[in-house]
Amino acid sequence: MTATIADRIYSALSERIVTGQLPAGEKLRQDHIAREFDTSHVPVREALLRLEAHGLARSEPRRGTRVSALDPAEIREVIEMRVALEVLALTHAFPRLSDADIAAADTARIACDEAEDMASWERLNRQFHRIILAPCGMPRLLASIDDLHIAATRHLFANWQHQWRQRADKDHAAIVQAMMRRDAAAACEILRRHLRRVR
Repeated sequence: MTATIADRIYSALSERIVTGQLPAGEKLRQDHIAREFDTSHVPVREALLRLEAHGLARSEPRRGTRVSALDPAEIREVIEMRVALEVLALTHAFPRLSDADIAAADTARIACDEAEDMASWERLNRQFHRIILAPCGMPRLLASIDDLHIAATRHLFANWQHQWRQRADKDHAAIVQAMMRRDAAAACEILRRHLRRVR
């Protein structure tokens, strides 16, 4: 499926919001965005509506659309929801795991470990989680998890950006090893612990 101009605008703006380049309260001006992406206001409006749906922006009557505020209390809820939903997805993924899925997870794990900056690491980390959960075959569940990743990442950049350093993720390695052994219980327990560590 080819990306539309609205997809490209949404991806670019969501990345800027998540990484803090666009701070909370910043006005998202349709005319400026349309000029930047050399497009009409229609795909810009569509992208802004998607940002609102994902909790990254809010529209105010007569004041336009602004980047939403970051609520520190939200992270506990996000982590608990990620634990519940990702463990559920991984449980359903296991019976459908192929050798190709496990190989893809291992490749994603290595790429994540080799990331040289936080933005690359975050994108690759999200990709690793997506790959291990995708075989569950539950698109609504995966879409909800994607939303939670966006919220968690915003908090991560706001609070941990200056402490980030390149490292090998032992939890990711242990999850892949459990996948190779077809040990669903071990993989789910490692994932649960891994997600709670964020707090």
